[in-house]
Amino acid sequence: LALSVEPGRAGYLPLAHGADGGQGALALEAAPAVPEVARAPDRALARLKSLLEAPGVLKVGHGIKELMAVFARHGIALDPIDDTQLISYVLAGGAHGHDCDALVELHLGIKCRSYDSVVGIGRSRQRFDALAPDAVRDHAAESADMALRLHRLLKPRLVQERLVSVYETIERPLAAVVAEMETHGVKVDGDELRRLSDDFARRLAALEAEIHRLAGHPFNIGSPKQLGEVLFDEMGLGGGRKGKTGAYATGADILEELAAQGHDLPARVLEWRELAKLKSTYTDALLAEIDPRTGRVHTSFELAATSTGRLSSNNPNLQNIPIRTEEGRRIRRAFIAEPGWLLLSVDYSQIELRLAAHMADLAALKEAFRRGEDIHAATAAQVFGVPAEGMDPAVRRRAKAINFGIIYGISPFGLAQQLGIPQAEAKAYIDAYLARYPGIRDYMERTKRFCRERGYVLTLFGRRCHVPGINDANPSRRGNAERAAINAPLQGSAADIIKRAMVRVPPALRRAGLKARMLLQVHDELLFEVPEDEAERTAALVKQVMEGAALPAVSLSVPLVAETGLGRSWAEAH
Repeated sequence: LALSVEPGRAGYLPLAHGADGGQGALALEAAPAVPEVARAPDRALARLKSLLEAPGVLKVGHGIKELMAVFARHGIALDPIDDTQLISYVLAGGAHGHDCDALVELHLGIKCRSYDSVVGIGRSRQRFDALAPDAVRDHAAESADMALRLHRLLKPRLVQERLVSVYETIERPLAAVVAEMETHGVKVDGDELRRLSDDFARRLAALEAEIHRLAGHPFNIGSPKQLGEVLFDEMGLGGGRKGKTGAYATGADILEELAAQGHDLPARVLEWRELAKLKSTYTDALLAEIDPRTGRVHTSFELAATSTGRLSSNNPNLQNIPIRTEEGRRIRRAFIAEPGWLLLSVDYSQIELRLAAHMADLAALKEAFRRGEDIHAATAAQVFGVPAEGMDPAVRRRAKAINFGIIYGISPFGLAQQLGIPQAEAKAYIDAYLARYPGIRDYMERTKRFCRERGYVLTLFGRRCHVPGINDANPSRRGNAERAAINAPLQGSAADIIKRAMVRVPPALRRAGLKARMLLQVHDELLFEVPEDEAERTAALVKQVMEGAALPAVSLSVPLVAETGLGRSWAEAH
């Protein structure tokens, strides 16, 4: 543990070096009983507890969420806290990274000793706690010193730049909530995952055999070079484009185009790739991540990784499991509740579209949301002049694609690809939509103009989402930046709202005497583990908190709707 109380002075307390083979006082997992000689760190922590919990002493760290989780395992509630990583994120989300060493060099002009220079790299790399205290003292003390210096430089800027509210009502309190979520983890059925992995392996083998049959010979399907040669040289398919390396491009967009032309081999390769990714990224990787003692998986949520305020998840990434495919649903079936408990999923319904209606002041859409109408059917009726009663599902599907596409700045080409229609027809749909909802075009132009002038856009709650490239001379890069600028206030406001809900739900549960645990956040969805006999009460309470999460800071002109589901697995609950 490194501590600094003034710039330039810091100390290092070696609490876990060599203790229990590295599983000592500050190890990430609670240590088993160890000999008396190794209990000194516990006594040191007991003496530090009053300082670390003292309400009148602010504790500053960089990426303090991890520290909070570690101290919590030793009965210490680190509070009050400030996090220089989160302060930097609020000041400059999307403008640059928020790694401590990089920020120190950027703001203080100091080059820190790197972690790798202390523990080594490659085969010579050692665990931090296996090194002698003297070998790590300077690096650890410097880290504490630099966090304090960054704090004194960056914290006043929150006031100067009117960003205190985003930090103090959203980002800072969220750190403790997420630390607790990571500690709880989520129960995973390893046997179900193994069955799924075996099934995927059989299907991959069958697909591989089919692809080789269509090609006329075996080849490495995972090699873009070999695949390109098969498709464009041997089979003579059109549309082959070579890159700088001389190999054909075989990205998903190209394979989808070939598959749409009726070619079987690229269609099978797309299936093979999707299944291979699911097997390696989820079924096999999740099995390796299950804690053998608890049967649970503990993902890490990155609080300062995206430009819009969204959380991201890694080790393992639980936010990208496909929702609409059968394979994705089967993976979600492996996420289960403990005996006597259920999983509760609470999901915002069409939140970004609701925010678009509010921010672009789209009267017809706002009224449809207020009435609880089928929003895509309402859009189709407005844009295509088709009665909602007895509407052709294909017409509604097109309206849905336009509704969601518009808020992501979709182009006629993108919509044409998505719907499988000519580009001219897609352009006509977009033009009709913008003509019917002129507020959308006004919102887009207003947002782009604001971003060009300032380099960032704002969420409803005042978060800055920086958009590098908004004034780029290259039209392609500038166009991408403009689309990002259009969507960022919507995605960022949605992120702020669910974060506000996450901060409010745990105290609301405690006040109600409910034992539910928040486990995961997947963009617009929160997943809880709840005792069976408290399930309905918990669902009603969480729904109420989530639907009111924008208030009192922002009063929306459309209602927020959170939909609840209960089940023994994530698939059943969602």
